[in-house]
Amino acid sequence: MKETCWVLTGPTASGKTALSLRLARTHDCEIVCMESMQIYRGMDIGTAKPTADECAQAVHHMVDVADPTEDFSVARYQEMVESCIADIQARGHRALLVGGTGLYLRALRQPMAMGEAAADESIRQELQRIADAPGGKEQLHQQLEAVDPDTAQRLHLNDVRRVIRALEVYRLTGRPFSQQPQIKTDSRFSYRVASLTMPRDILYARIEQRVDKMLADGLAEEVSRLLKSGVPRDAKAMKAIGYKEMIPYALGETTLDEAVYALKLNTRHYAKRQLTWMRREEDVLWVDALEPDAYDKLEAYYTQGEAK
Repeated sequence: MKETCWVLTGPTASGKTALSLRLARTHDCEIVCMESMQIYRGMDIGTAKPTADECAQAVHHMVDVADPTEDFSVARYQEMVESCIADIQARGHRALLVGGTGLYLRALRQPMAMGEAAADESIRQELQRIADAPGGKEQLHQQLEAVDPDTAQRLHLNDVRRVIRALEVYRLTGRPFSQQPQIKTDSRFSYRVASLTMPRDILYARIEQRVDKMLADGLAEEVSRLLKSGVPRDAKAMKAIGYKEMIPYALGETTLDEAVYALKLNTRHYAKRQLTWMRREEDVLWVDALEPDAYDKLEAYYTQGEAK
């Protein structure tokens, strides 16, 4: 029988941190971060990494495990997290995965061994230049629709990385990505997943407050420091929300007001995409984070079937 891991997900600014810390303290959990940008060292404010106080309340894993110049893959995350979970459980503790990167969760719940073509950086760079140009995302999506309509239908034009990967595979193999060998494999662990939600207007107000706090905490200075340390502005890590909007300001290409407006807008859009993604997942308990009994619902769900 598979060991069960607890998963708490939901959009950014929905209150995952406070609830996860309470669960960790009460049920001897170690938290495994499920945020694609918290893995990068030196990117602290814009990714809302756990604070020193939060880390003192519970052990955290999968934070600061890569340099921002690295191209950290989903496969690498899956491998590291499964090893991490095994270690946590071997020491008699619970693994509580917390974060809003749906792709990471799906990789763990529905592993897929793919007959992938090798990466070709020159192709990726060429396609990325197209994507960065005005109307480029639409152009790339149209290219994909012409050679692989099945994949194009599944991918939104804003999912640029995956659109580029699908086109890259087609160029390298001559076969559509949708026709590449894909073998679903059984997940190593069982995952009991709960997702937080709340009224959209309240969530957006919380996002505005979070962005304001990040700015007050020194987000602009953090971005400048990363650039000065040699991290390229086109590094994968620097395309994260919070960084890509502040880079033009750090380089004197735009005003602070313009950067902040873009950051708040993009964060709201990201939260909406997170909710859309999670609604496509199966076997998820939805909990309104603002309800007084939100914690009790989570606790009851996670511990169902366990001896009292």
